[in-house]
Amino acid sequence: MNSESGPRHVHLIGICGTAMASLAGMLQQAGHKITGSDAAAYPPMSDFLKSRSIPILQPFAERNLVPRPDLVVVGNAISRGNVELEYVLNERIPMRSLPQMLWEEFLQTREPVVVAGTHGKTTTTSMLAWIFESAGRNPSFLIGGIAENFASSFALTAGKQFIIEGDEYDSAFFDKGPKFMHYIPAALILTHVEYDHADIYPDLQSVKTAFKRLVNLVPGRGSIIAFDGSENVKECVAKALAPLEFYGFCEAATWRATELDFAAESTRWRVLREGKPWGRFQFPLAGAYNVLNATAAAAMASHFGIEPEEIAEAFLSFKSVKRRLEVKAEVNGVTIIDDFAHHPTAIEATLEALRTRYRGRRLWAVFEPRSNTLRRKVFAGELVSSLALADEIVMANVFRAEAIPEAERMEPAVVIDGLNRKGKRARLLADADAIVAAIAPELRPGDVVAILSNGAFGGIYEKLPMKLRAQNEVPA
Repeated sequence: MNSESGPRHVHLIGICGTAMASLAGMLQQAGHKITGSDAAAYPPMSDFLKSRSIPILQPFAERNLVPRPDLVVVGNAISRGNVELEYVLNERIPMRSLPQMLWEEFLQTREPVVVAGTHGKTTTTSMLAWIFESAGRNPSFLIGGIAENFASSFALTAGKQFIIEGDEYDSAFFDKGPKFMHYIPAALILTHVEYDHADIYPDLQSVKTAFKRLVNLVPGRGSIIAFDGSENVKECVAKALAPLEFYGFCEAATWRATELDFAAESTRWRVLREGKPWGRFQFPLAGAYNVLNATAAAAMASHFGIEPEEIAEAFLSFKSVKRRLEVKAEVNGVTIIDDFAHHPTAIEATLEALRTRYRGRRLWAVFEPRSNTLRRKVFAGELVSSLALADEIVMANVFRAEAIPEAERMEPAVVIDGLNRKGKRARLLADADAIVAAIAPELRPGDVVAILSNGAFGGIYEKLPMKLRAQNEVPA
C-alpha cells in the first residue's frame, strides 16, 4: 500500500504507543482515513491524537473494525488473544507491522538517516532533525517522543532525508526482528550498545548481533558515526563496509567533544575534527551525555553539508524532548523533573546531569521499575550504583509484578538493602499515592525531585505538585 494507490482506511491496534500514534499522524497527512484502538488512552500521545481528530476507540473490541478497514497495523505490544487481532486473522484483513508500514509508505522513496543505540537515540534524533530544519533542509522525521521544537513526534515533508529513530525492539507478534532492520539506512548514528530489553533478548551477545546486522545494511556510499567510549559499539561496527567515524571524548576520536562547561542555565563545549578546531557550541540542556548526543548529531549533519555555524545556531534554540529531564513543576521552591528512565546507565546519566545543573541542592530519586528490563532481576547491582547518586531514594513496587515469573522478577528490597548498605536513605513504598503521602511533607525549598519511570507512574507527575500546593494553602 502507498499513497499513490489512493486513500485507504487504516486501523492501528495499540495506537497510543509513541511510534504508533506518530505513524497514525503520518498516514493521515498522506491522505488516508485513520482509526485506532487501545486498552486505554494516555498522554502524551492521546493528546497528540486528539489534536489531529484521530479517534481512539477503547477498549479493544470487534466493533472497532466495523466498517472493515483496508489494512491493519498491529502494534508490538499486541499479542494473540487480543480480540481485534483475532478478528483480523479470522477475517483475513491485510496487516502490517509498524516498521513494515513505514518502509512501504514513506522510507523507500527517501534517504533514511537512522539513529540507533541503547541510550540517547530519541534526543539525538530530535537534535539532528532540528539541525536539518534550521538549516532549511526540510526533513521528514520520526522520533520516539514529542520533540519540543516541533511540538510533534513526526514530520512528513517533500525533503530528501528522513531522519528516524532506530529501535532495536521487535516489530510485531508476526515480525520478531528489530524495527530498525526495515529502515535500510543511508546513514547511521550508533550511540551505545548495552544489554536491554530482557523480555526479548536473552543476553548481551544477542543485542550486539542485532546491531551488527543493522551496521551491515549501511551501503558503501553511506556513513556511520559511532560512539568511541564503548567496546560493544566498536565490536558492532568492526566489520562495517561504509565509511566509519567515531565521536566522543577520547583523543583519537574523529569528532572529539572537549572543554565542557556546565553552567546553571546552559552547557558549552568545543568540537575538534581530526584534532583540529571545528566548532564551538552551546545549548540549554544539562549533562555530558547530551553533549555526546549533540556531537553525534553535529558530525552527521556535517556529512550532509551543513556548516558548523548553522549547527551552532540550531543548538542555541534546541528545546529537548518531552520526558527527558523535563521540568514538570516548581512548587514552593521544589523542582519536580520527569525523566524516561529505562536502564541503570540512563538513570546514572540523568542524575549526574541534575547534579551539574542543580549544584548544592538536595536531589531525590523517585523510581518505578517499569521497563521490561528493570522489572527483571538483571540489573540490581547496577541500579544500586546509579540510584546512589541521589541524596534520597524512594522506590515503588515493580510495575505489574504478577506478569513477571517470580524467579525472574526484580526484588526491590534487594536494591533498597544495597543502597542502605552504602549509607543512603532509601525506602520502598507501594505506589504513587503512598510515595506522595510520605515525601510531600519532607520536601523543602531547594529540593530537586527526579521522577524516574517510562510510564504513567500512577499519575505521580500531577499528584505530587498538587499535594505540595495543598500543603501551602492556608485554611480560611
